[in-house]
Amino acid sequence: MPVIFVTAKGETADESLGFDIGAVDYITKPVSPSLVLRRVHTQLSLYDEKRLLDEMVKDRTRELEQTRLQIIQRLGRAAEYKDNETGMHVIRMSYYSQILALASGMSEDEAELLLNAAPMHDIGKIGIPDKVLLKPGKLDADEWKIMRRHPQMGAEILGSHDSVLLNLARDIALTHHERWDGTGHPNGLKGAEISIHARIVAIADTFDALTTVRPYKQAWLTGEAIEQLKKESGTHFEPALVDIFLSIIPQILEIKDKYAEITVQHLE
Repeated sequence: MPVIFVTAKGETADESLGFDIGAVDYITKPVSPSLVLRRVHTQLSLYDEKRLLDEMVKDRTRELEQTRLQIIQRLGRAAEYKDNETGMHVIRMSYYSQILALASGMSEDEAELLLNAAPMHDIGKIGIPDKVLLKPGKLDADEWKIMRRHPQMGAEILGSHDSVLLNLARDIALTHHERWDGTGHPNGLKGAEISIHARIVAIADTFDALTTVRPYKQAWLTGEAIEQLKKESGTHFEPALVDIFLSIIPQILEIKDKYAEITVQHLE
């Protein structure tokens, strides 16, 4: 609410002091009632206009932020469409990541940030030739070299930004194939050298990849995927995070069922 001060003091220093402590206008004595009413009316009008403008700016900012999130999510799904017809993988693994993050003690805000960044983890696959990405069988040594370029490609596509979200997406894209024991790629990071976000995404991504049909394999049973996570705990994955993930399997399976793969019918 705007404040107008009424004073008998007319010195510049007195006026400055009034403005410094929050007043928006001043009236010197003796006062005219009509002048007071007019000045009050003017300041209230300005206050209402400023409040309306502030709300418009907030609404526009929220709209731009939502648009940016949608673009990020759509780009993530676009990359996924190259080797998964429905693009549901990025949705499931993003929710798996959020649930695991919360269970591991991450704040709700940070876990939501991870939810929105995780869809971009494989954006680098856009740069992988289809003959490698969609090969219906195991890759040979040369093909693996090509496939292993996608984390670096993803980081280059996302670039460096002031945006916390895009920087997190870049980190995840670059490091989600690093391994707890230091044998991963592209940089051979080990243990806590890998960000907690990428360590979480690695588990979520692997579990969903194992339990989903891919060009080179059939879907594994949930129990088989769980056993694989246990087997690779301490080598591929952080043991503490694997234990937490296994403790929230009921929630994970709810997401798996909710965003299950659908059959895509192709027109001839």
